[in-house]
Amino acid sequence: MPRLSVEILAADAAEPITSAGNAQLGIAVLAGIAVIVLLITKFKLHAFLALTIGSLALGAFAGAPLDATIKSFTTGLGNTVAGVGVLIALGAILGKLLADSGGADQIVDTILARAGGRAMPWAMVLIASVIGLPLFFEVGIVLLIPVVLLVAKRGNYSLMRIGIPALAGLSVMHGLIPPHPGPLVAIDAVGANLGVTLALGLVVAVPTVIIAGPVFSRYAARWVDVPAPENMIPVRPSEDLEKRPGFGVTVATVMLPVVLMLVKALVDIVVDDPENGVQKVTDVIGSPLIALLAAVIVALFTLGRAAGFTKDRLSSTVEKSLAPIAGVLLIVGAGGGFKQTLIDIGVGRMILDFSENWSIPALLLAWLIAVAIRLATGSATVATISAAGLVAPLAAGMSTSETALLVLAIGAGSLFFSHVNDAGFWLVKEYFGMTVGQTIKTWSVMETIISVVGIVIVLLLSLVL
Repeated sequence: MPRLSVEILAADAAEPITSAGNAQLGIAVLAGIAVIVLLITKFKLHAFLALTIGSLALGAFAGAPLDATIKSFTTGLGNTVAGVGVLIALGAILGKLLADSGGADQIVDTILARAGGRAMPWAMVLIASVIGLPLFFEVGIVLLIPVVLLVAKRGNYSLMRIGIPALAGLSVMHGLIPPHPGPLVAIDAVGANLGVTLALGLVVAVPTVIIAGPVFSRYAARWVDVPAPENMIPVRPSEDLEKRPGFGVTVATVMLPVVLMLVKALVDIVVDDPENGVQKVTDVIGSPLIALLAAVIVALFTLGRAAGFTKDRLSSTVEKSLAPIAGVLLIVGAGGGFKQTLIDIGVGRMILDFSENWSIPALLLAWLIAVAIRLATGSATVATISAAGLVAPLAAGMSTSETALLVLAIGAGSLFFSHVNDAGFWLVKEYFGMTVGQTIKTWSVMETIISVVGIVIVLLLSLVL
C-alpha cells in the first residue's frame, strides 16, 4: 500500500502563495471547510457560493494575498470546467435521451418480465446499475422510483427488498464510476487514468453493490416494513409515446462509451507503445470526450429517432438536458477553485508531512478526509471535490493503478452515512413514505455499507496491484 515521501513533492511543487507554517495551514483548512459547512447547512446557501466564499476565507486564514487567492480560485475553476464540463454536459444529454425516448423504461420492463420471486432484488440492482451509468443520481431516482413502487405493489414484495437494491445500484455508480461528476473531478485533480479508474471502479462496484443491495435488503426489509405510498407513483415518460427503442440497442448505446474507454485502457496496458497504430486509434476513440460524443450521436438515432422524435423534438430534448446541469457545473467549477487554492497555499506539503509522521496509508487517509467532509456538508460531490484537492499531492510518485485506487478511495468516502443534511436523504424519505428514523435504518446504513465495503476492496486491491 503506497506511503508518501515529503521529498517527492518537494522536488516538483510550485512555490506556495503564503509562507504560513503547517500549524497555521491546518487551522486555515479547518476554518475554510467550516465556513463552507456553515454556509451550506446553517444558512442554506447554494454550494457554488459557499465554495467560492470558503475559498476566499481559506486564503485569508492562511495569510495569502487576496489577489493571489482570487487568481488561484479562478484558475482552478477554469481548469476544472475545461476538463470535465463538456463531459458532464454530454452525459446529461445521453441521460435525457435515454429517459425521454422510453429507452430506460424498455430496459426496466424487459428485465422485470424475465425476473420474479427471489431474482427480483437482483433484477432491480442490475437495472439501476445499467441505467445509473449515464444518469445523475437524482435523475436515476426519479426514473426508477415509479418502477420500484409498482413492482412492490403488484408483486406484493417488501418495498425495502426491492428499493434498497435499486438505490444501491444508483449510489455506487454515482460515487465510483465516471462519467459522473464526482469521479471525473477526482480523476482530473489527481491526474488518474480514466480508463484504468473505470476498469478498477467496476471491479470495486460489483461486490460492493451486491453486499449493499440484495444482501442488505434482506435485513432492511425486516427492520422497516412500509407499504408503497399510492400518491408517489408518477406517470412514466414512455406512457405518452407510440413506440420506443428496443432493449438490445438501448443497452448497447448506454454501454458504448464504457466499452470504448475500457478498450483504450486495455490496449494501453497490453501494447504500451505510443507509436503503435492501434494504440493511437484507441487513444482517440477511447478518450472520454470522443467516447461520450460518439454515444450521444449514436443515441440521437438509436434512441431519439427510434422513439419517433422529429428533428425539432430532438433539438428540444438536448436543450432541456443542459439547463438542469448549470448548478452542477458551477458547483464542480467552484470545487475546482477551492482545490487549486488548497494546493497553492501549500496544503499538499502539510498533508504529506502529516501522512509521513503518522504513517497513515494514502488510500485510507483519502477515504477519511472524504468521510469527514461528507458528514459535514451532506454532499457527495462536494466531499469528492474537496477531498481530491486536499489529497492530490499524495498521487505524486504513484503508479497508474495506485492513482486510480486513490480516486476510488475518495469516491467511497464521499458516500459515507447520508443523513439529514443530504438532499438525497429527504428524496428517498419522501418517495418511500418513511420516517426519519426508518430512513436512517435503511438508506443511511446502506450508504455506510457501500462506503466501508468500497474502501476495504480498494485496500485489498492495493496489496496486489
